[in-house]
Amino acid sequence: MRTPLSVVIGAGGTGGHIYPGLALAEALRRADPDAVISFIGTERGLETTLIPAAGYRLHTVDMIPFDPALGAKRFLLPAALLRSGAQARSVLRAQKAQVVVGMGGYPSAPAIVGAKMAGLPSVIHESNAVPGRANQFAARLTEHLTVAFDGSRAHLSGGERARTVGMPIAASLAALDRPALREEARRAFGIPEGARVVLFNGGSLGAARLTAAAVGLAARWRGRGDVHLLIKTGPAALAETQRKLIDAGVGPVAAQAVPYLDRMDLAYAVADLVVCRAGSATIAELATTGVPAVLVPYPYAPGDHQTHNARVLSDAGAAYLVPDAETTADRLAGLIDPLLSDPARLAVMGRAADPGHHARAADLLAETVIRLAGQPTTEREFTS
Repeated sequence: MRTPLSVVIGAGGTGGHIYPGLALAEALRRADPDAVISFIGTERGLETTLIPAAGYRLHTVDMIPFDPALGAKRFLLPAALLRSGAQARSVLRAQKAQVVVGMGGYPSAPAIVGAKMAGLPSVIHESNAVPGRANQFAARLTEHLTVAFDGSRAHLSGGERARTVGMPIAASLAALDRPALREEARRAFGIPEGARVVLFNGGSLGAARLTAAAVGLAARWRGRGDVHLLIKTGPAALAETQRKLIDAGVGPVAAQAVPYLDRMDLAYAVADLVVCRAGSATIAELATTGVPAVLVPYPYAPGDHQTHNARVLSDAGAAYLVPDAETTADRLAGLIDPLLSDPARLAVMGRAADPGHHARAADLLAETVIRLAGQPTTEREFTS
């Protein structure tokens, strides 16, 4: 009897690491419906809700962030890695894991350390144009490196051997036909007839700067019937945002606030333009789906990696890059209004992005994982 494929994926913290991990899990299940897939994370991140909700088991370990802001606590990092790595090794043994995948972010580092302790092959995936600290560390523990963007190679130890696979995204986005889904999407969100749609998307938890600018823009345009703002606030800011819209005299024809978007395919299909942060998953989704964007990089991202991510699209002419400090209702009005008045220009922006490997990234990474599962439990040279 064939031994089922068993893969453990380290992913956690933010949606930018978790959703690509889930896309990989989905691709592994497509390739091998009997595959046993589970995740390693911590008790602090979004993984505690997103991963079980997707139907996968989450094992938690004790780990602290790779963050200089921890002050003196950063000296506890080596001990935390050893402890959490040993915890991960126990998980790997219990799961009879054949391959371990680290998707980046501090919750994934223990999985790679545990794989090293257990003598198991592992592979990391770096999603950002400038790698985070966790993967810079983890790259020294495995021969098998994959990246979403070619530029990441220069920032990783052994990056010359990394394989560019793109950013794993959900199958519903990889195959998205925006025109075909557009009418269903407009009905789903209750978009008024003839209104153009601007989607404000601050990421998994929302972004206060983007939400504030969206509310100000909605107040400015509240008398118009040709523009509708769809504002993703994150659960914590929903009630306050709705109150501010009401106080500003903004009705449902002009704007609506939602806590979360569980159908990003519908959100991208309905949007004429997206105003959003520049996480690597978002960049890959925009490039693949062809939605023009105004990108507002999170200013405190390690290594300013969101600005580097954003330039992948802005340099191609597929997006505008606006610094966080300059993101006000007035600035956005001056930028967005001419774009909405020029559909041909928006169409050119939508075609300017290079989708690269992103639509196939989950399957390409799954192929790598499955190939490693057939190798002995010793590190070998990675070949693309």
